[in-house]
This record gives sequence, C-alpha cells and structure tokens, in this order.
Amino acid sequence: MENRTKILSEIIVAVALAYVLNLILIFRLPQGGSITAASMVPILWLALRRGFKIGIFGGVVFGLVDMLPQPFIVHPLQFLLDYPLAFGALGLAGLFKERPIIGVVVGIIGRFVSHFVSGIVFFAMYVPAGMHPAVYSAIYNGSYLTVELILSIIVMYVLIKRDIIKLYM
Repeated sequence: MENRTKILSEIIVAVALAYVLNLILIFRLPQGGSITAASMVPILWLALRRGFKIGIFGGVVFGLVDMLPQPFIVHPLQFLLDYPLAFGALGLAGLFKERPIIGVVVGIIGRFVSHFVSGIVFFAMYVPAGMHPAVYSAIYNGSYLTVELILSIIVMYVLIKRDIIKLYM
C-alpha cells in the first residue's frame, strides 16, 4: 500500500491548485458557474492518477472549498448537488485511467448532470416564460461547462503528451 502521507499530500496540492486556478475567472454567470483557467484539471489528474475513490474525495473537498468565498445556496439539497456532489463527480475520471481524455469527459459530464438536476429543481424561477426548466438548465450549465470541458481536454492533452505530469506512479 502506498504511503498515505504521500496520497494526502497529492490531494491537498490538487485541491489547492484547483482553487487557485478557480480564482482566475474568465467569465462568471449570475446564478453561479464560471469559466476558469482549467480549474478542474488538478482534480481530474488526481482521479486519473489515484483512482476514482481518491478522485471523488478530492473533488468533494474542492467543492467544499469552492463554496467558501461566496456560496450560492438556496436549499440544503441544492448545496449538496452544486458543491460536494458536482465536484465529487469529477472523480469518475479515475475509472478511465487507460483513456484519460475519456475520463475528463466523463468526469465533467458527471458534474454537469449534478448541476443540471439542481437547475431544474431549484432554479426554475430564473427560467424565461415559455421555456421548460430542463432546457434552461441544460443551456445555462452547458454554456460554461462545455467551455470548461474543451479547456480541460486541451490542457490535459498537452500535459500528458509533453510528459509534464505523470498519471502513473
């Protein structure tokens, strides 16, 4: 079994780096969600390197840290969906160690699903007249997460191809 201190250190570094990258805002939406400097990459890397359990744990921690400056909370279940569950879903990337780009896509789709459900249930009051809440939630959350997905794929691809990061011990 790998040294627990080393694994914990990697989790801490990944969460800290994700938080710093999250502070570099490219665009912020009014009810939450933003385009950042590929802030999900450190958590995705953690999941790909250490597996989905560690990745989910690191994502949950990041989700809790992410809400600290100015959380947008309207209900306790919405808090769970938009913070620990959404970011924990990034850990699903760890199920695809042999295909890291697919892992990135799966992790971010997992995050999207969590935000999508939250949007339908808790943010229907923002839906324009005549539009279904599911359509609005898909457009709203898809608008920034698609850009984040593209950025994350590009960054992860470059980091892997240039052998800048190691996915395997």
